[in-house]
Amino acid sequence: MTARFALAAAAFVALGGCAGVPRAPESAAADAAAVAVPFEAEGRLSARRGSDGVAGQFAWTHDGANDRIVLSTPLGQTIARLSGDAAGVRVEASDGRVETAPAWDALSTNALGFTLPVGGLAAWIRGLPRPGVPATVERDALGRPALLRQEGWEIVYAYADDAAPRAARMTLRYAGADAIEVRLVVDRWQ
Repeated sequence: MTARFALAAAAFVALGGCAGVPRAPESAAADAAAVAVPFEAEGRLSARRGSDGVAGQFAWTHDGANDRIVLSTPLGQTIARLSGDAAGVRVEASDGRVETAPAWDALSTNALGFTLPVGGLAAWIRGLPRPGVPATVERDALGRPALLRQEGWEIVYAYADDAAPRAARMTLRYAGADAIEVRLVVDRWQ
C-alpha cells in the first residue's frame, strides 16, 4: 500500500424498480438542506486501487458544514484525524504529519495526484446526490436509493432489512483511469 493511497483513502472517508433520472432543479435545494443536517456515523471501510488496499474503522461527525473524521486500524489505533469546513481541510497522520488544502477535492489531488470528489461523501452516505451537480438515482421497490451515479462515481446501497431507512452498506466505484472501489459498513448512526 502506498502512503499516497492510504492518505487519499483517509481523505475519502472523510458514501431497483425505476430507471435513474436526472435530478430536478427544485430537488437540489432540498438535497442541499438535507446534506446540512448533522449526523454521527461509525463503521468500517476498505478501499482498493489496483493492487493497493487499505482497511480500517471510521468515526465521523458531520455538523452542517463541518466534518471531523477519525480513521483507525481494525484494532483501534488512530491512523489519521481529518477535519474540514468552508475555510479548508486538514489531515493529521498518526506520525504527526499534517496536510492542509482549501477543500476535500484539493486534498485528494495533493495526496494522490488526481482529484476524487470526496466532498460528495457527506451526501452519498445518506443516499443523496451532492447538491448542484447532475446525478441519477435508481430506487428500490420501497423507494429507498439503490444506485446513485454522480461525478464518475457509482454508489450501490444495501439495507439490513425492509424496515431500514438508511443503508447499512455502500459500495462506491470510480471507473475512470484511476479506478477505485470503497466499501463502507455503517455500524452506528446518530
